[in-house]
Amino acid sequence: MARSTDPTPEGPARRPRRAPSADERRRDAERSRQALLDAALDEFSAKGFDGARVQDIAARAGVNKQLIAYYFGGKENLYQEIQRHWPEAEAERADPALPLDETAARYLTAALADPRPARLVIWRGLTGGGTESDYIDDATVIDTDLANLRRAKERGQIAPELDPAFVRMAVMSMVLAPLMLPEAALRATGKTPGSPEFEEYYRTQLRALIRRLGTAESPEGA
Repeated sequence: MARSTDPTPEGPARRPRRAPSADERRRDAERSRQALLDAALDEFSAKGFDGARVQDIAARAGVNKQLIAYYFGGKENLYQEIQRHWPEAEAERADPALPLDETAARYLTAALADPRPARLVIWRGLTGGGTESDYIDDATVIDTDLANLRRAKERGQIAPELDPAFVRMAVMSMVLAPLMLPEAALRATGKTPGSPEFEEYYRTQLRALIRRLGTAESPEGA
């Protein structure tokens, strides 16, 4: 039998592959970029700046590690980028018009909801792994906090004998304590840090203690 000369291939014809549109490429790039930011925050908060490796960040994000250099210019810039929007959140929580106990409660809620930023700050304090701009930003935040605490003292929310600088360190320590010492917090309170029960208990106690700062009296002879 004569062989067919029909050039049409057997089976369904393959459709030509469509190139992604500009919008699709942009969405893909945004997803990859955000995945890297989320993965970097996970890695930096778990291991510190020095301990985090770009290949681990990329693997966690599910992308090629070369994209870190492409989108951010390297590990240090990625570290900076994940902190870029923190001052905005700080400004919202540190509203000078709020009572001091409400401000502390907002910081606590934010830290328990997502402990990664607080853990990154703790790592930086333990290892000194920040960059020069980190410490400049920290100085700006601290100066703003101290100015707000001085106003709180003028309103009578902080007793005359208490220094706003000490109050800031004390309140910050109380907010971070459940993240730094979760086992101790569990043993002391019987409630698991991060649970709704613990958050309600700890927030109530924190606010009550801070309200006491405005009514404390100096010991005799002090």
